[in-house]
Amino acid sequence: MKDIIRLAGMSFYGFHGVSAAEKETGREYEVDCELEVDLADAGQSDRLKDTVDYAQVYAVVRETVEGTAYALLEGLATGLATKILDRFPIYRVTLKVRKLTPPIPGHIRFIEVEITRYQADMTKLIDNDPNRT
Repeated sequence: MKDIIRLAGMSFYGFHGVSAAEKETGREYEVDCELEVDLADAGQSDRLKDTVDYAQVYAVVRETVEGTAYALLEGLATGLATKILDRFPIYRVTLKVRKLTPPIPGHIRFIEVEITRYQADMTKLIDNDPNRT
């Protein structure tokens, strides 16, 4: 399968970091999210219930970036992946999480972490809706 939904360039303000200053003043973050999902049913039916609701994915990302503090980008990316895989019927999620203007001496636009995680619970991928036609 290679059906993909991408949410690119999501921008948030969060309080992640190792230093006290980062935790207190916060930074801007960007997130790109790539979901591998079966889009065959949605392509035929043209119904939202047959796909992943992008607005709900965005809400999970926003809630996590803005509402939970992580020391590391790796922790933030893993937390996002775990929540997305838990809440949506997807095969795989790839996340790019960027900290803009990181507190590193010198000129650097961002630090980025990219992770890919796979669905461990295959029952989430099975359609159990008896009313689906």
